Amino acid sequence: MTPAPLAARLSIPGGPLFFPVTAYGPDGSVDLDTYRTHVRRGVEAGAAAVFACCGTGEFHALTPEEYEACVRAAVEATDGRVPVVAGAGYGTALAVRYARLAEGAGADGLLAMPPYLVVAGQEGLLRHYREVAAATGLPVIVYQRDNAVFTPDTVVELARTDGIIGLKDGLGDLDLMQRIISAVRTEVPGDFLYFNGLPTAEQTQLAYRAIGVTLYSSAVFCFVPDIALAFYRALESGDDTTAGRLLDGFYRPFVELRAQGRGYAVALVKAGVRLRGLDVGEVRPPLHEPSEDHVKQLAQVIERGYELLEKEPEPEAAKGSREDTK
Repeated sequence: MTPAPLAARLSIPGGPLFFPVTAYGPDGSVDLDTYRTHVRRGVEAGAAAVFACCGTGEFHALTPEEYEACVRAAVEATDGRVPVVAGAGYGTALAVRYARLAEGAGADGLLAMPPYLVVAGQEGLLRHYREVAAATGLPVIVYQRDNAVFTPDTVVELARTDGIIGLKDGLGDLDLMQRIISAVRTEVPGDFLYFNGLPTAEQTQLAYRAIGVTLYSSAVFCFVPDIALAFYRALESGDDTTAGRLLDGFYRPFVELRAQGRGYAVALVKAGVRLRGLDVGEVRPPLHEPSEDHVKQLAQVIERGYELLEKEPEPEAAKGSREDTK
């Protein structure tokens, strides 16, 4: 797929962006059959795109061979219905290798994650992402977080680079993001994409929408797609009442529970998938499983979230139809 069609498909999504977990069997090896089921169910539930082997998918824990197999399985499971974007990271040489593996496996694009360990200057970061973008014909979204934080001028240069179509923000500095958006809009007019990539992005999405960032990743879509879709639709329709109810009753309690353990942004999501009936296995080291008490609390948060869905007000059109039958 060429950069333009992927950018167009991502810019007008019909649902949340789905970041599936990677399934492991009892022996700890990748379980591709369960992974395909997980991806397929997400697409059928209304995901607008699949971001395979990214942060929630434990990119850091996969060998190149496992990574390639998972990306290929995601492409098979989506069957062309939505685009598949694959994570790629580490140092430049390995990031290029993963990018080429993703291209060979049929991915539609790349999410370029921060380089491993080193804290680089802007010139080095720009060179790194340009080399990743030049390595394949796949369009690239650059992930800003941790040791990869950009000045507005650097993002302008990224936006000018062939193959780089967007920036995903996992930093949460709205002042910086506003300046980045303004600089790119001024210097590189066009359709450069921006994504809210903070953990449980729904919690901050109202603020991001206020500066023009409408795309966001949804990890909770992995285990409660109905809730994630209800929130997405509330944002799209301007239904602040439903959005606020879900934020207060589901997302805030989930975020507060997530804060109880390091690595819970992945481990708690994976526990949620298991609670909802799909055995995707445990997280790999160095991550660890949530405590039994935290899993029980997660089950209660999920139950409360579905109770909130049942309290959603009936659409006016439905009320009118019912009145007409009286």
